[in-house]
Amino acid sequence: MRIIIAGASGLIGTAVSRTLRNAGHDVGVLVRRPPASAAEFHWNPAEGRIDETALRGADAVVNLSGAGIGDRPWTRARINELRSSRLGPTRTLTAAMARQETPPAVFLSQSGSSYYRDAGAVLLRENAPAGEGILARLCADWEAAAHEAPAGVRVVTPRTGVVLSRTGGAMGRLMPLLRLGVGGPLGNGRQYWPWVTLPDVAGAFAFLLSSRLSGPVNVCAPESADLNSLIAQLAEALHRPAVLRVPAPVLRLVMGKLADELLLASQRLEPAMLDEAGYQWRHPSLAQAAAWVAGEGPDA
Repeated sequence: MRIIIAGASGLIGTAVSRTLRNAGHDVGVLVRRPPASAAEFHWNPAEGRIDETALRGADAVVNLSGAGIGDRPWTRARINELRSSRLGPTRTLTAAMARQETPPAVFLSQSGSSYYRDAGAVLLRENAPAGEGILARLCADWEAAAHEAPAGVRVVTPRTGVVLSRTGGAMGRLMPLLRLGVGGPLGNGRQYWPWVTLPDVAGAFAFLLSSRLSGPVNVCAPESADLNSLIAQLAEALHRPAVLRVPAPVLRLVMGKLADELLLASQRLEPAMLDEAGYQWRHPSLAQAAAWVAGEGPDA
């Protein structure tokens, strides 16, 4: 397949690009700087501009664009940036597809597990209703923008959980603390986090490109875990203690709404669509995931 990726330089984008290239696919990437090779194509999604040759003959487009959710405080300007950095690129891509004589057959456009409400221990399949917070509305609008793709394009919106990686990602700030033995749960730790390892994100995305699935797909491991279990398992794999709990009021004081929506919300997702379609997990259990994060097994 000839696959074009937007957002290829990020943590997920780098892993997805490598996985697809290793599988023999022809991968091109969209860049905002001047292209440095024949595999790169210039675009400026803020202005809705894209090199029209990028999508010519493409079989699939993967959209991973978007500013980091937890990188900065949620000021009004930052919230607007989170929206524009997702909706602008998505609409630029769907408009470019519509201008093609033969649009790509598949459009895989990232979404997130924050689409769902804070549901405690209730299992959330893909047909569960959306939540009402900032992130839930952002995910819903992001997915709606993806479905502006031309008729006949199979649109997939992976609702990806918390990505476990050896460096960076959603756990990027917590992992160094755990390695030093000074990390611990956030809040009471009974909130469910829908976790998934980076190799399984890349593997699931590759699977989705060649499957017949469409619409929302939960990308999270089949074994659910609350944060207490997640932190304890990672700390055990790293042979470190993890006893320094950060109380919820402190998180809210420091992070405001970001704490409630990103860290304290409980979303126990089930990867129903992927399981039913036969995806083979690299790290289906938390013990396997923690061992991989601690350095056992290949990087990808």
